[in-house]
Amino acid sequence: MRPALEGKVVLVTGGAGGIGAAACSVLAEAGARLVISDIAIEAGQAIADGLCAKGHDAIFAPADLSSEAAIEGLVAATVAHYGRLDGAFNNAGMEQHNTPLDELTLTQWNSVIQIDLTAVFLCIKYQVPAMLKTGGGSIVNTASGLGQIAIPNAVEYIAAKHGVIGITRAAAADYGAKGIRVNAILPGIVRTPMIERLSSEPSFSQHVEKLKMRHLMQRFAEPHEIGEAAKWLLSEGASFVNGIALAVDGGALAN
Repeated sequence: MRPALEGKVVLVTGGAGGIGAAACSVLAEAGARLVISDIAIEAGQAIADGLCAKGHDAIFAPADLSSEAAIEGLVAATVAHYGRLDGAFNNAGMEQHNTPLDELTLTQWNSVIQIDLTAVFLCIKYQVPAMLKTGGGSIVNTASGLGQIAIPNAVEYIAAKHGVIGITRAAAADYGAKGIRVNAILPGIVRTPMIERLSSEPSFSQHVEKLKMRHLMQRFAEPHEIGEAAKWLLSEGASFVNGIALAVDGGALAN
């Protein structure tokens, strides 16, 4: 059986982080040729080098997703290197400031909205034309279970992730007939360094434990499990899947 993504060129943003790094490994094992992007240059380059050492095809391309020019340049660099773009996993993001709405500053609000929402819009904006040149592709956006529910002290993150689901559905409507599928993944709590760090903060740890108890499987996800969902959505195995918000949360949203 051929690997699910054999020969496909896939761009992964936030590729040096917990979910992103695990996804890069999953996608590479599935045969994808990867462009790994992150602002963490040393970590991102190490991931690309490690995959290449295992015989995979991967490059690292740093980009600050708060800049439209950087996003445009990232897509251009992908096409310049591989000649095409077949898939994208728009996974980069940042966490909330753990502050109630009335105490949140506009600067804090804007910082999360810029990376978690506006950057997704800009990534799609430049990924779509590249994919159309070679007949289409698949885009997967990382949203969150908090794109459908809410917890205290996370208004900027919750608003952004609700927006990612909206952008996903709107883009699916715009480009589904043109051969580009756009879907979102809604992780629950995932055992990443970010969650481990937040779990040590008293203002957030109580909410993490409550969310963990909502998971019907009574555990957090492992990062590679989110990567596996992204792999499926990027592959032809999901060829008739478009505009969905796929919960990968151990049943948290069903509880």
